[in-house]
Amino acid sequence: MENWRENQEIIVMEGRIKVPYTWAAGEVGTRYLETLRDQRKFMGTRCPRCEIVYHPPRRNCPDCFEECEDWVELGSQGELQSYTVVRRHHPQLSPLPLPFAYGIIKLDGADTGFLHILSDFQEGELAVGSRVEAVFAEEREGNIRDVLFFRPVKGVD
Repeated sequence: MENWRENQEIIVMEGRIKVPYTWAAGEVGTRYLETLRDQRKFMGTRCPRCEIVYHPPRRNCPDCFEECEDWVELGSQGELQSYTVVRRHHPQLSPLPLPFAYGIIKLDGADTGFLHILSDFQEGELAVGSRVEAVFAEEREGNIRDVLFFRPVKGVD
């Protein structure tokens, strides 16, 4: 008997699956997003054993599993730890005029970095270790996009 797999035609079907979903931010996430929305402030949580300040905040330390009940107000400026510049438009991935960047930012007072968008910079202005600041949306809704983007702090060497 002939092996049907060796002679089988490969048929490719094109399609698009959209799976909309929502989920609760939880107690820690809700407090963080409400503070970001209502007060334009970043908050983190501190592990009582490791003393690491997490941003975004966490309920429990991922290293020692202690509950992080101590909330810490963080700065709206921080250090750019890593980044990549986007120079090509993509309809789903280009939220801002080109060029923009994605970067890991460690806010003042935090020990961990988080991913966000960078904009309002000139070619060659971004560098690992450079200072950046948050630019908040006028109309805020309680999500991470309440921070439109981060930009270089002007006048800092």
